[in-house]
Amino acid sequence: MPTVAPLDIEGHVVSTHFLGDIPVFAAATGAIHRLDGGEKVTEANAGLLTCVKDAASQTLLTGGEDGRVLRIAHDGTVTELAHVPRKWISVVAPGPQGAVAYAHGKSTFVRLADGTTKEFTEERTVEAVDFAPKGLRIAVARYNGVTLHWVGTAGAPVDLDWKGAHTGVTFSPDGRFVVTMMQESALHGWKLDGKAADTRHMRMTGYPAKVKSLSWSPKGKWLASSGAPAAIVWPFSGKDGPMGKAPLELGTRANILVTHVAFHPMEEVLAIGFIDGMILAVRIADNKEALLRRPGKGAITSLAWSSTGKLLAFASEAGDCGVVDITG
Repeated sequence: MPTVAPLDIEGHVVSTHFLGDIPVFAAATGAIHRLDGGEKVTEANAGLLTCVKDAASQTLLTGGEDGRVLRIAHDGTVTELAHVPRKWISVVAPGPQGAVAYAHGKSTFVRLADGTTKEFTEERTVEAVDFAPKGLRIAVARYNGVTLHWVGTAGAPVDLDWKGAHTGVTFSPDGRFVVTMMQESALHGWKLDGKAADTRHMRMTGYPAKVKSLSWSPKGKWLASSGAPAAIVWPFSGKDGPMGKAPLELGTRANILVTHVAFHPMEEVLAIGFIDGMILAVRIADNKEALLRRPGKGAITSLAWSSTGKLLAFASEAGDCGVVDITG
């Protein structure tokens, strides 16, 4: 059994990440806990709504009920990137070349490294944003679909329409696909063929619960998802993605929902967190399972691998967090 270093944090923990070799845990209260030669705490937002990692700079980006967008370095230094009084910032995304996107209401703002900000407006409320892997292009999830905007050029936005509420969005690592999480317990995807009018729909349905977590495998061959009593893993290696192919079901447990998924940074191994706090690692090649953590107090809300893939940090809605050493 791998060794687990536990950490108890008061209340709901929104996310966990590694900044370099330092595991960090972002609590809903706005406290950022770092395990750096002992536990250290940085107070960030007054009421934290989202915390994502900017891998390029090894920093955290946070948004909160206080209307502030913050960048937090591995040593706890806090830099304010934006402040929108009386607005809740629940959508933040890291981009290339130091760009950061954040949204409130029907507007998405992209702040460039030099501090200039560009605004993109939608007809409906912005639910999520993701940057394309190449070039300054964003996908904005909204009601009835996604809008693609070029940040640096005056190119016309591209609307990818599909009826329903789209609550999350991700580009595939190669930029060929856009996939959304939907309110109605499904994923929807579009194949981007380069021609504005030639986008193909991909419907990924059959989930018993809403999908709240997605993770791409290191080379983008697989997309893992939560929302079922197993991790549902769709194949994206072919030119048409998962169309006409059945997904893999990894780590199946009777009636116990998967709440978070995270692919290993180098291998096709998936960490799966469940609603009862249990964590499994499953290898795609042969479905071999390893128990990383027995059930705990609360549902797993976040999983993060260290860059070497030897450590796995986990967070839960009850605050029982920790780091698993899988070499142990």
